[in-house]
Amino acid sequence: MYLAPDVNATYTRRPLADGDAGTFATVALMRQMIDRYKADPALRERAVAVAFLTPAHDEVAEIEAVYNFVRDNVRYTKDVVGIETLATPDKTLALRYGDCDDMVVLLATLLESIGYPTRMVIEDYSGAGWEHVYLLVALDNRMIPLDPTEMVAAGWQPPEAVRRWVEP
Repeated sequence: MYLAPDVNATYTRRPLADGDAGTFATVALMRQMIDRYKADPALRERAVAVAFLTPAHDEVAEIEAVYNFVRDNVRYTKDVVGIETLATPDKTLALRYGDCDDMVVLLATLLESIGYPTRMVIEDYSGAGWEHVYLLVALDNRMIPLDPTEMVAAGWQPPEAVRRWVEP
């Protein structure tokens, strides 16, 4: 039987606006976490360890290895009902659970720590508000979609959305 790691989950609660303003404030906080933690030695070490067994200079293999690591080792778990929570990437890695925003922050942090620029994508599938976030990673002249909440290969993208926003 698997037991979750003995890590205390701590979250900072900040009031956010409702609707689009709250969503974009959350995305801004996510980007701040990525930018802050991508230089963290322990997180970079983890990313290097994950990518280490891929062939040298095989950028696709490195990206896929890091993506598969997050997808396969972090359990998707929804937020508390009615409360948006954001965990730092080190906390998500230690706890091994989080929702789409937590998994995206961890994945982006690990990828950026080893040299791959990322952009977040938020989508609305029903017209009722922003529902999901996933990642694009830049490689050469293309952007590869990565959704670590789904057990799919790198490159898969969620179905067509009613609204879509891509981080500039």
